[in-house]
Amino acid sequence: MEFKGNAFRYGRDIDTDVIIPARYLNTSDPAELAKHCMEDLDTTFVERVQPGDIIVADENFGCGSSREHAPIAIKAAGVDAVIAKSFARIFYRNAINTGLAILECPEAADAISEGDVVRVDTETGTITDETTGATFQAQPFPPFIAEIIEKGGLVNRWKEKLAN
Repeated sequence: MEFKGNAFRYGRDIDTDVIIPARYLNTSDPAELAKHCMEDLDTTFVERVQPGDIIVADENFGCGSSREHAPIAIKAAGVDAVIAKSFARIFYRNAINTGLAILECPEAADAISEGDVVRVDTETGTITDETTGATFQAQPFPPFIAEIIEKGGLVNRWKEKLAN
């Protein structure tokens, strides 16, 4: 899969309560969650994000609680992928389960700036900052994770498998 979009740049330790504030957890509706994605950190995020955009962050992205609301909100807001130096492990698994592509690549996270146009190829793990021309290598998704992401999440993947 390939994704291409503008980069939204954030720092380290972006926790799930910043991604989707707890006051909005009375719903699991993706569209409603998307309206409040990142609002405590970046009040203009939901106004500026476009389908296909990419979040780039430093260490420990998605730390905090184990709720799946955070990757759901990110994906529903239009973000296709998150690139970070590292992810909280529970967020990593929740992102895969909900169909959000995430890649660990410290070099890319250090080099990509806010607003850069970024292209991600999950099959090869190649990340290209088209604004600067720099290319970085992340670990490509193994086939089973690529299939989960492609199907829009683990539940969708199993629904399709059980129907066939």
